[in-house]
This record gives sequence, structure tokens and C-alpha cells, in this order.
Amino acid sequence: MRMIPAWLLRKAGKDVLVEPFQREGPYGQEYGPQATVRTLVEAKRRLVRDAQGAEVVSETTLRMQLDEICPTGSRVTLPDGAVSYAITSAPVDGGTLPVPSHLQVSLQ
Repeated sequence: MRMIPAWLLRKAGKDVLVEPFQREGPYGQEYGPQATVRTLVEAKRRLVRDAQGAEVVSETTLRMQLDEICPTGSRVTLPDGAVSYAITSAPVDGGTLPVPSHLQVSLQ
């Protein structure tokens, strides 16, 4: 399986801080330990469907290696310091096509 090339992440990638969503606790959402993840950041408005099937506007799309952890609901701090939350998180399998497999995350 082809992954995002390391040279591409080094040249065009940006570091984001990901706090993976764990569960809904008695005092609100609970997150796992914060991790720095190198991603390709695309600041483009898109219409996506959330976990309940509702149409939601996503302002940013992240593409990262498949082995990274960023489930739906995760808190993400972008390179400019803005904090956002993952609306969707899904693996994209390049299969036999000449495109890399990756984890695609749509943010609010």
C-alpha cells in the first residue's frame, strides 16, 4: 500500500496538534493525549455529512498517514492556532491506482 511520500510531507506538510476524542464524560468530551501530526492542510470550504448524516460545512481538510489517530470528534489545533473539531475521519485507499492511501479528516 502506497502512503503519502515523506518528502511531500516534509516540503508541503504542516504540523497540527491532535487530541483524539475518547468519550463523552460527565463534564463534557474527554480527549486522549495531544500528539503532533504532520499533515497536508487544505483550507477550502466543502459540504460534508457528519456521523448522523446531516450536511455540515467543513472549512479545512487534513490528509495524513493512515497510521495516525484522529477519530471523529477529535480536537485539532491548526498551524495558525485556530482550534477545530473533526466532523469526519475516513481512510482513503489508493488501491492499485497511482495515488497514496491516507487518512482524510474534515474539520469544522
